[in-house]
Amino acid sequence: MSFKRVELTREILSSNSLAKVFPKTDKHLTSISFNDTGEYCVVAGEDDNLNVYNCKEGTVRSTLYSKKYGVTLARFTHHKNNVIYASTKEDDTLRYLSIHDNKYIRYFRGHKQRVTAIEMSPIDDTLLTASLDETVRMWDLRSSTCQGLVHGEGKTLVAIDPQGLVFAVGSNCDTIRVYDFREYTQGPFATWKVEDAQYTPGRLPEWTSLKFSSDGTRLIVSTLSDTIYVLDAFEGRLLQRLVGHAGPNTSSCGEEVCITPDARFVLAGGRDNCLRFWDLLGNKDSIDNQPFATLPTPHKSGVKIVGYNPLNAMCVSGGEELAFWLPNLKKTGPPS
Repeated sequence: MSFKRVELTREILSSNSLAKVFPKTDKHLTSISFNDTGEYCVVAGEDDNLNVYNCKEGTVRSTLYSKKYGVTLARFTHHKNNVIYASTKEDDTLRYLSIHDNKYIRYFRGHKQRVTAIEMSPIDDTLLTASLDETVRMWDLRSSTCQGLVHGEGKTLVAIDPQGLVFAVGSNCDTIRVYDFREYTQGPFATWKVEDAQYTPGRLPEWTSLKFSSDGTRLIVSTLSDTIYVLDAFEGRLLQRLVGHAGPNTSSCGEEVCITPDARFVLAGGRDNCLRFWDLLGNKDSIDNQPFATLPTPHKSGVKIVGYNPLNAMCVSGGEELAFWLPNLKKTGPPS
């Protein structure tokens, strides 16, 4: 499976077709993460397995098992052979694993309820985690001791900006607080109440994840409804509602939504087994942004995870099976 560096366009994304579908598993897939080079992706599932895929060769590199503790929100660290993930059984410990020799490097204990987000800093070994215990914890991968604590309210989520300078904490599915990494103990330097005229204040759809765009200008808020919010990352204003898709199931943790590396396009799967694409530069006359492309997928139980390779024009989706997608560059021609 070979790749070609291209500038993403609507035409290129619309031309995506299945390159490979891996065998169906017994349970749904729950998370996806690429390593820094885009050579590998790690996928976690409700079957308590971690599968590592070679994206260039289209093969399974290894399968690791976490039957005792469960596994979700698996994330590559900056080391290509190391991942960290949240437990789903016994306790809420984070486990730092070497996939090279299938040995645990370190454990991170502190959260008292289910972990809702795991975010690696883009610049160092700092890690932020959010939990239903209404806290955000700061960790250093070199130490099992919690390095810092920020309190949220209600359902708590976290995202780190692409420069690694600030982080955003989502609380109560309607409030975002933004912190400076160097001065987070002083409290947030900005607090935004997110409002949508379609809903009563304080009654927005339940949020499932926060994500910064790669240029740091937008925050993407995925929800349990058929709406994805796009916010101004400097002022917290609602810029767009991404509409026109089926939305996820109630167990979603936002892994069915991703942003392309150029920060222009959003991809999302949903209950209706389709993969949809939105252009964040489109529909400027309306706050509601409809998808410009809808692709049927082989995921008959719904699309649970979606990811876009950070360095190559390759999309990955998953339900009970994993699918690799590649654009038809012959059909679209070179980008203009």
